[in-house]
Amino acid sequence: MNHVDDDAAALAELGYKQELHRGMSGFSNFAVSFSIISILAGCITSFNIALKSGGPTAITIGWPLVGIFVLCVALAMAEVCSKYPTAGGLYFWAGRLAKKNKRQWAWFVGWFNFLGEVAVTAAIDYGAAATMMAFANLMWGVEVTTFNTFGLFVVLIVIHGLLNTFGVNLVSLLSTVSAWWHIVGVVIIVAVLWIMPAQHQDVAWTFTTWHNETGWTFGPYVFLMGLLMAQYTYTGYDASAHVAEETKNASIAAPRGIVMSVLISIIGGWILLYTIVAAIPDGSEEGLAAIVGTSLGSGPAQIFIDALNNPDVAKFLLFIVCGAQFFCGMASVTANSRMSYAFSRDNAIPGSRIWAQVNKRTGTPTNSIWLCVVLSVILTIPALFSYTAYAAVTSVAVIGLYIAYVTPVLLRRLDTSWKPGPWNLGRWSAVIGWIAVVWVVFIVILFVLPPVAEITIDTFNYAPIAVAVVAILAVVLWIAYGKRTFMSHEEAEHLTKKSDLLLEE
Repeated sequence: MNHVDDDAAALAELGYKQELHRGMSGFSNFAVSFSIISILAGCITSFNIALKSGGPTAITIGWPLVGIFVLCVALAMAEVCSKYPTAGGLYFWAGRLAKKNKRQWAWFVGWFNFLGEVAVTAAIDYGAAATMMAFANLMWGVEVTTFNTFGLFVVLIVIHGLLNTFGVNLVSLLSTVSAWWHIVGVVIIVAVLWIMPAQHQDVAWTFTTWHNETGWTFGPYVFLMGLLMAQYTYTGYDASAHVAEETKNASIAAPRGIVMSVLISIIGGWILLYTIVAAIPDGSEEGLAAIVGTSLGSGPAQIFIDALNNPDVAKFLLFIVCGAQFFCGMASVTANSRMSYAFSRDNAIPGSRIWAQVNKRTGTPTNSIWLCVVLSVILTIPALFSYTAYAAVTSVAVIGLYIAYVTPVLLRRLDTSWKPGPWNLGRWSAVIGWIAVVWVVFIVILFVLPPVAEITIDTFNYAPIAVAVVAILAVVLWIAYGKRTFMSHEEAEHLTKKSDLLLEE
């Protein structure tokens, strides 16, 4: 109980009452972020992005290369998290670290974080539904249609809402199960792909083979577009910060959860990807093109079938992936709802009084859980009519999150008088922090460039438009009510200090 009491006292110093149930261990905190990164989901569903934009080279070299820079982002975020372990996370950090216009900084970072997480939740569960429909088609011949996939998506996200509603102890347990599912799942897939196939590609082929179906001819540009596979996967590790108010010894456990989730994902993801690439039976241009264009919609699933020559084992491996995607979606709802609860506690979202309520029996923000579920469903409705429209709507997910990730890191670097918390980078702080800032600026530019040369309505990169829409929405809402209500006296019931002192050190 000492840790819980100390954590509640530390939260009170930051300005908030302990309302959520603090029942998560450090491992469970790590498991939430690790589950959202989900190497078994992200690596598998985004595999073809890199395969057609650089091929095996972009996959086997790109993953650890991106991972090193993402680890710098995670380290820089973790250092700030240790000082401010609140469910609000990024937007609260930005408000505290800004020299001027503190509420405005917090507001805009909060909206990018909030809508980015809603879009990520929608994308994860819709991706899970698509994978599960492919699995059902292989197993039982179920017809895969847009309406079937959308229907399964709704079922999945409602289940995830219910699991989160039942209490943080269940979420903590399932997060732990999820972490082990991912770790053991990777071990099984890697073992099967090394034991069963009669032959494998050699090391030189795996690292140096080039494949390009983008239409671009400039090799370095093609390779950079291939890096997006890894960058798409390395997201969601801010979840450890959002569940900080439910984690024991949060000022140490939450930053450690952020960092370890990325570090373990770099190692496990690289082993998994190298193994899948080495298992490709036909390494010719035609063979790689066949994997990219597979009717299964998943390159790794096609590799499982081709390499193993055993449909039943291939289906079992796909089942492991389906399970990982299920857990990934559950963890995303957890993080999304906690951030939404905190943002509502500070009067940022219309109807905040409703979304900021905590269920007295379960200690969970029940209303904000269902707010996130409903918003994710609404965001996915365009998929019923056009996958391109759905992709355009959800394209804000990763770029929106990384804008939110880097802003407090940049503000922390600009504040030379800032005193770090118990978990910090010491003399490495400045170097790692600036690397993180430069990397995020770089990848945000990558995210808005055209990935293929032939630009049509289906291949157009809608990310800049989606980001502009979020920015405009944030400005309109700030003018309409945010500047009056955000972090105002109306939220006094949640606070331990006056609202106008929340962002003051």
